[in-house]
Amino acid sequence: MKRIVICADDYGIAPGVSEAIRALLAERRINATSVMTVLPDLFEEADALLPLTGGQASIGLHVTLTGSFEPLTHGFKGATFPSLGRLLLTAFARRLDPVNVKAEVETQFIAFEEAFGRPPDHVDGHQHVHLLPTVREAVLEVTRRRAPNAWVRDCTPADGSLNGLDPKGRFIGFLARGFAEEAKAAGLTVNRGFAGAYDFKLGTNYGRILTHFINGLGDGGLVMVHPGLVDEALVKRDPLTRAREAEYEVLAGAQLPQILLTTQAQLR
Repeated sequence: MKRIVICADDYGIAPGVSEAIRALLAERRINATSVMTVLPDLFEEADALLPLTGGQASIGLHVTLTGSFEPLTHGFKGATFPSLGRLLLTAFARRLDPVNVKAEVETQFIAFEEAFGRPPDHVDGHQHVHLLPTVREAVLEVTRRRAPNAWVRDCTPADGSLNGLDPKGRFIGFLARGFAEEAKAAGLTVNRGFAGAYDFKLGTNYGRILTHFINGLGDGGLVMVHPGLVDEALVKRDPLTRAREAEYEVLAGAQLPQILLTTQAQLR
C-alpha cells in the first residue's frame, strides 16, 4: 500500500470550510490541512483545531498573497492583496519588492506560531504563490529559519495524475520548475509527487477525479483538496463555493474508503 497525504487547503477562510476540515480530520478522512493566517478569526479557528493536532495530522501554513484579504504588513499597495493574475505578472516581471514580500511571509509565520504555539508542520501557498519568483525565495528562507523541520509543497505533477492536456495542472507544474531542488538546497524536505488541480467550473464527478489523482500518485505523494460547507462568509471572501461541498461529500462519505482501496493507498 502506498502512503499518501490528503491535504485540505484554506483552513480559516470561512467558518463552514474550517468546520468541514475539522470533521474530516477527526474521522481520519484527511491527514493534513493548511491554515490561512490573514483572517481576523484566526485564533478562534486555531483553538478549535488544536485538539486535532496530536501528531496524526500535519498542520501547515498556507502563505496568502492574493485575494480579498488584508495583508498583515504594509508592503502591498491597496487595502487587500492583488489578484492572482496581477501577482503573476508582477512576479515574472521581477517587480515584487523582496523586502516587502519577506516581511509579509515572516509575519504570517509569526501569526501561525502565536495561534498554535509552535511552527507549522508544512508550508505551501494559497493559489500556489509560494512557487513564484521572489516569493519562493522568501518562503524557503523564512521556512529554513523559523520551521526547519517543516516540509514544503512541491507542485510538480505526478506523471499519472495529469488528465489529458490538463492545462491547469501543467501550468502549475511549470511554476514549480526547480522548486524541489531549491528546497533541498535549503535543507528542507518536499512531498514526492503532487495532484489535485482541476477546473472547478466543470462540475464533473469528483469521486472519479479523486480516484484518478490518487491512482496517479506514488508513495509519499500529496493530493490537494478543498472541502467545505458554503456559508455567508465564504461567499463574501472567495469565488470557490459549490465545488467545496462536492469535495466534502466525497471525502466524508462512503466513496473515500473505496477509492483508497481501489488505488491501494492509505493515509501516511
